Amino acid sequence: MQVGKCIGIVLLWIAGLVFVFAGINTNDPYLVPLRGPGNLLLAVASIAVAYILIRRVAWRRRSWAGRLLVVLWSLPPLAMLAAHGVFEVRKHRVLQADPVLTRSLGRHFIVGYRSFDEVVPLVERGFIAGIYVTRRNVAGRAAEPLKAEIAALQARRHAAGLPPLMVATDQEGGIVSHLAPPLTRLPALASLAELAPDERKAKAEEFGRIHGRELASLGINLNFAPVLDLRPEAKRNQLDFNTLTNQRAISDDPAKVSAVAGAYIHGLESAGVSATVKHFPGLGRVRADTHHFDADLDTPVGELEATDWRPFRDVLSTSGARLMVGHVAVSALDPGRPASHSKAVVDGLIRKTWNYQGIVVTDDLVMGAIYQHDVCTAVVEALNAGVDLLLVAYDGLQFYRLFACATDAAERGGLDTAMLRDSETRLRRAQLID
Repeated sequence: MQVGKCIGIVLLWIAGLVFVFAGINTNDPYLVPLRGPGNLLLAVASIAVAYILIRRVAWRRRSWAGRLLVVLWSLPPLAMLAAHGVFEVRKHRVLQADPVLTRSLGRHFIVGYRSFDEVVPLVERGFIAGIYVTRRNVAGRAAEPLKAEIAALQARRHAAGLPPLMVATDQEGGIVSHLAPPLTRLPALASLAELAPDERKAKAEEFGRIHGRELASLGINLNFAPVLDLRPEAKRNQLDFNTLTNQRAISDDPAKVSAVAGAYIHGLESAGVSATVKHFPGLGRVRADTHHFDADLDTPVGELEATDWRPFRDVLSTSGARLMVGHVAVSALDPGRPASHSKAVVDGLIRKTWNYQGIVVTDDLVMGAIYQHDVCTAVVEALNAGVDLLLVAYDGLQFYRLFACATDAAERGGLDTAMLRDSETRLRRAQLID
């Protein structure tokens, strides 16, 4: 009996510490599922446990351990209130930023959102250049409400005298078909890789036209597809729950990847939707899931140029595609620093060596490989490296933290004005800003 009681007390202490940790970190992207009703449930549960401890055991025995346990279980709601207060203060500070600075930096951000009201202030006041829509924006509803929502945001944008929003999504086909349903669920482009060349080209272009036509009908003008990573040879990492390159990559043959992707992009662009090739420098050799873990690419540059990077160079030279840079460090160029904010990779390799002067966008900055480190440094280094668009997709509320990082850097002279001017030129040339 005593052993069981001791175990129960230990479990109460552990659970209380977990609840406090959740309360302190309630705004963390990993705890997005707890927001709203989840936070309310956590607070109610904490108060209920504290009440029971006071009434039945801990307080009446007047032991210091008992009283500390009561205090512990009283802390989670207070921690949540404090975390929410910090978020609201930061949000207020961002929304009060100088309008000129706001619009200057805002042209570099694409933000995901969960509700219309959440994103309206950012749209109307030029804090962002675009929005990202995904399965949460269509969950449980038809295509028409999303179409109307995008149209309403564009109308507000127009009324504010701002350029139209970029409206982006991930509609690759296969397992990454975030808007299917309600849109058509097409197979992965990998299903076309072994067809005869003429049939392969025709089918890939048809897939692009279908995606382009359906996305354009909703008001979406930017697709984060196709994937140009080479299919990995090794077995899948069991801790990879998100990247899943072996299911998303077209082929392990660079020539086939180039052919299928190029035809797909042609079809997509024919409907007025821009493509974004990803995830440079390539995830085919990377086993770590950058949604959660750091990753390094240790392969020599010469070998990468002949294999993994060949599809990127082929497709970028023959299309108007954007380039998404992932959170993988290229050891031979900039060890330890993810390519998404590496000047050696973006400005050195992509801009100068390859002479690619199109639009470069980061992978989601809310991913663990970036967010769990110094995300402020990543934001500033990305802008200074010549990245044009910063993506905040999974948890759009993190925008306020990331934008504050950018404004703080600008105010202390930490942003490279020459790089920002070059980026502005590229954005204007791509007709993304006036």
